[in-house]
Amino acid sequence: MNILITGGAGFIGSHVIRRMVQNYPNYNIYNLDALTYAGNLENLKDIEHSENYTFLKGDITDAPFIDAIFNKYKFDRVIHLAAESHVDRSITDPLSFVKTNVIGTVNLLNASKELWKENLEGKLFYHVSTDEVYGSLGATGLFTETTSYDPNSPYSASKASSDHFVRAYGETYNLPFIISNCSNNYGPNHFPEKLIPLFINNIINKKSLPVYGDGNYTRDWLYVEDHAIAIDLAFHEGKNHETYNIGGFNEWKNLDLVKLLCKLMDTKLKRPAGDSEKLITYVKDRPGHDLRYAIDATKINKELGWKPSVTFEEGLSKTIDWFLNNRDWLENVTSGSYKNYYMNMYQE
Repeated sequence: MNILITGGAGFIGSHVIRRMVQNYPNYNIYNLDALTYAGNLENLKDIEHSENYTFLKGDITDAPFIDAIFNKYKFDRVIHLAAESHVDRSITDPLSFVKTNVIGTVNLLNASKELWKENLEGKLFYHVSTDEVYGSLGATGLFTETTSYDPNSPYSASKASSDHFVRAYGETYNLPFIISNCSNNYGPNHFPEKLIPLFINNIINKKSLPVYGDGNYTRDWLYVEDHAIAIDLAFHEGKNHETYNIGGFNEWKNLDLVKLLCKLMDTKLKRPAGDSEKLITYVKDRPGHDLRYAIDATKINKELGWKPSVTFEEGLSKTIDWFLNNRDWLENVTSGSYKNYYMNMYQE
């Protein structure tokens, strides 16, 4: 079976790639990534020479290129993770999010539809999305698979649009698909523009920890390896034309999370208690900032038997240990030298 995984050099994608390559040697795994700023092939050093793994450099917004690789490699299934995902960036440059998240997804759908039109048996387009498409929750309640879409940022609007296109191709062309909507991921290899890896790096270097507004924004946190397991399960056992919400059952206010992170970092770095918490600063809130996200993952638990393997405290401790033990990776990312990895490894 030939499986295309888009965005496989990114944070979540690299964990999915590794799991698929290592656990399913009978699959031919093709990793398509444009290697934008968030794509880092160092994330996959341990499996890059595996016989069932192939890296393809390319952009999902390039329709002729997408058509060409589908015709060449005859993909049986697609796991689509490639996306622009940073909310702040979407506010300053919304068009790039439309191009990648909407047009790029439609290019993949068109190529899949064309290649599979004579035989849909065993085919699947698995689209990985976000809980942000549902908008914002109040103090109570959870997002379910039937929650109405109500996106509030250019990022979430672009992901909501891509979800709608996947469902539309399923209804219009009978394209086999599964969609999963996940909560905030964290864990090893996380690009340090997002809250947890950014603050880990800032604490190491004793830089300020900028908290939006009053810090009371609440998020549900999902350990990335648990997410990869859930994707594996849905990919193999999920039902056609179904949606699965994947959450960590770990709701935390941002300020409480940062204080826990500071406490754990002080312990691991052998700094005085409360030392890192002094770095917290409050900054102007961003536009369209959703108050609370929280996912009800009952469906995937009941139907596929998935549940998180770690608590947030356990996962955060493991994440900190990974970053402290991989400071070369962190230095390469923050300095930008990771961008040379592709040239050194694949262009010789």
